[in-house]
Amino acid sequence: MDIGVGLPATIPGTPARHLLEWARRADTGGFSTLGALDRLVYDNYEPLTALAAAAGVTERIQLATTILIAPYRADVAVLAKQAATVDRLSGGRLILGMAAGFRADDFAAGGTEHRNRGRRLDAMVERMRALWSGTAEPGFDHPVGPVPAAPPRLVFGGHSEGAVRRAARFGWGWIAGGSSPNGYRTNLQRARAVWAADGLTREPRKLALSYFALGPDAHRHAEDFLGDYYGFLGEEYATRVVKGALVDEQLIRQTVEGYREAGCDELIFMPCSSDPEQVDLLAEAVR
Repeated sequence: MDIGVGLPATIPGTPARHLLEWARRADTGGFSTLGALDRLVYDNYEPLTALAAAAGVTERIQLATTILIAPYRADVAVLAKQAATVDRLSGGRLILGMAAGFRADDFAAGGTEHRNRGRRLDAMVERMRALWSGTAEPGFDHPVGPVPAAPPRLVFGGHSEGAVRRAARFGWGWIAGGSSPNGYRTNLQRARAVWAADGLTREPRKLALSYFALGPDAHRHAEDFLGDYYGFLGEEYATRVVKGALVDEQLIRQTVEGYREAGCDELIFMPCSSDPEQVDLLAEAVR
């Protein structure tokens, strides 16, 4: 099982220098992937922009939106061009993870419909693939580029039947949100039942996210960030997410083993602190 780490791009107040130093350390620290979360109505960096910055200071590590909420972005051609640009700048390292999302305020702020977002996402993917092929806009002098040598690998998030079916239909991979090894095992069993019913002969790559903070202030960092980030879902839910954060090396190692046994192909640890030292602490914990 591969181990990735998320950028602290969603943690409010993260300085640009921390983001870039974090990316450098992840690149040299042996991690497989740099992930980036997405929200619109929040004090965070836009994920594709953050990954473009990370591309400039890294050479090896994959760059992934984990995930990008595509349907609140009204212009599909612009989104396709942005993704293709990051892919070109990084030498083909982009993994474009997408999901339908569910926060109504993100859609209201983006001026897009909240309803039917799953069906819109499917249509967006079809159009982006045509744009990346360079053949979607006959009659124009040039295609909407840069046209990638190979389209970005697509990953789809979500636990609903529609989400896991989308991953099999369009995707290179399927990603489950922050949960636990047992929760992941249950969600993967449900996904496999859908894939089997659809006659799938090749499973998508299976990814998962888990929140972490290490060091003497780990509990405080988890409580401050996750309590705020998930506060819109109510105090009870946010408290449950905070309690699920991994705040010491033993929990990290147990979680890695649990996800490996559950059938996960890649586990990406999302941070609750933007201090670049967290990268080194995590690398030591999973070494």
